[in-house]
Amino acid sequence: MTDRRYPIGPIALKDTYSDGEVQDFIRIIAEIPAEYRKRVAHLSDEDLLKTYREGSWNIRQLIHHVADLQFVHYLRMKKAITEPDYDEVTMIDMNAWAFTPDSLNIPVESSLAIFEGTHARYAYLAGTLTDEQFARRYYHPARKLWFDQKQALAMSVWHVRHHLAHIDLALGNID
Repeated sequence: MTDRRYPIGPIALKDTYSDGEVQDFIRIIAEIPAEYRKRVAHLSDEDLLKTYREGSWNIRQLIHHVADLQFVHYLRMKKAITEPDYDEVTMIDMNAWAFTPDSLNIPVESSLAIFEGTHARYAYLAGTLTDEQFARRYYHPARKLWFDQKQALAMSVWHVRHHLAHIDLALGNID
C-alpha cells in the first residue's frame, strides 16, 4: 500500500447506482457496526492509542469519529427528505471534533452504542425512501459536489469501510 491515508482508495462516486447497489449499501450500513465492535472488543487503553500512520488519529479517536460522522450522515438524509430548503449539507470540523475531551478520553463503548443505534435507524430509513426522496440533492461545500441520497449512501459506506481499514492498519491486521 502506498498511501495509508486511503487504504481502500479515495472515494469515487458514480453518477447513478442501481437498486441492487443501494440495497447493498443499506445492508452494509446495517451490519458494519458489528465489525467495528468485533475489532475493538478486547482492546486495552494502550491498544486504543495505536495509530495507522505518523500523525494520524488513534483507534479511540477513529471510533468516536465514525459514530459522530455517521450520525451526521443520517441527519443529512433526514433533513434532505423533510426540509425542502435543505440545499447545503450540515458541516462539522472533523479534526476539531477528534480532539475534544470526549473523543480523546472516554471509553469507546458509548460511541459503539451510538453507532449501532444510528445505523439501525439509518438503514431502516434508507430502506423506506421513495424514488423522489432518493433523488433529493444537496451541495457539499468541502467536496464542491451535489449529492443525491444514493450517492450520499455510497459516501457513507465508503467512510465506514475507510476507517475500518485504518483500524486494521493500526492493529497490524493489514500492511
